[in-house]
Amino acid sequence: MMGQDNNSQKVTMLDVAKACGVSYQTVSRVINESPDVSVKTRRQVLKAIKTLGYHPNQLARSLKTRRSSILEVITFGVETHIPRELIIAMGRAAIAHGYSLMFTDIPNEEPEDEARLYAHLNSGLCQAAILTSPVESKLLEKLSAYPPLLPMLQIRNRRGSSAASVMIDQYQGSRLATQHLLELGHRQLAEISGPLSYHEALTRHTAFLETLQERGLAPVDSIEATEWMPQEGYQAAQSLIERRVPFTGLVVANDYLALGAMLALSERGLHVPQDVSIVGFDDTPESAYYMPPLTTVRQDYDALGYQSIHYLVELINNPDFPAHQRVLMPQLIVRQSTRKLA
Repeated sequence: MMGQDNNSQKVTMLDVAKACGVSYQTVSRVINESPDVSVKTRRQVLKAIKTLGYHPNQLARSLKTRRSSILEVITFGVETHIPRELIIAMGRAAIAHGYSLMFTDIPNEEPEDEARLYAHLNSGLCQAAILTSPVESKLLEKLSAYPPLLPMLQIRNRRGSSAASVMIDQYQGSRLATQHLLELGHRQLAEISGPLSYHEALTRHTAFLETLQERGLAPVDSIEATEWMPQEGYQAAQSLIERRVPFTGLVVANDYLALGAMLALSERGLHVPQDVSIVGFDDTPESAYYMPPLTTVRQDYDALGYQSIHYLVELINNPDFPAHQRVLMPQLIVRQSTRKLA
């Protein structure tokens, strides 16, 4: 029987300790982020971990500490649509903190879902949970009203919430989009909003109206899309054109809707930005490659993912950590779909 290649053998914590000339307990303290290790020793151990390719045995660690190493993201209806950039960012942040990430969806909010969710949260499968719902969720409201079963954090909720949460300021984002067109001299502005049952869409729509109102203006028209996809933007833009109300600026609730709207305008002989300047929302990876490249509002999903996991780990490590809301600011990204009104 051939011997096993040493390089294929699993590296243990004892191997790391021997390489550094320290005790097994010291390596354990470094891995568990204990403060009782000198900076020099910590650097030496971390370097050895990287060089040797050591990976902690999460199952053994969980059995020893009786604490799960899983963080759970719970959505209330699959249509909540967590952006892929946010999923990737949360996954990376979880791994960096020594956790794994799992996703669970509560699709219909039936009466039995409440009992099922409470049993699930009490099962010990996950150590903490992130909750997200872009529409009003009675189940989420009930959950928030009870003493926490385990550390829980909300993301993408309304600004001003007293719950432990992280969100990107949707109002400010829509305000930036509208102000941009106003600063370019546009006064006849139309809007394609997202479905107003989504609180983020409603907040963006409210900001659009109030920003115009501050200038003594009103929108020439506003159409609510029923979904967030390009075909809805295409149909909404067709409706705007057919109503024959002239507009030179168009604020659109997300980049996918803007993509459909740009096609509809082109088919009717209207050019972007020569005839109509358009601003989207989200700064999806594709938006820089639209024709023309889209001016849009960037939501920093990398920061949202990192902050949500980091905050949740703080709640795990310190149960008395005060609950508060962390608000991230969006950024206007100016490209070629907007121009100064001649």
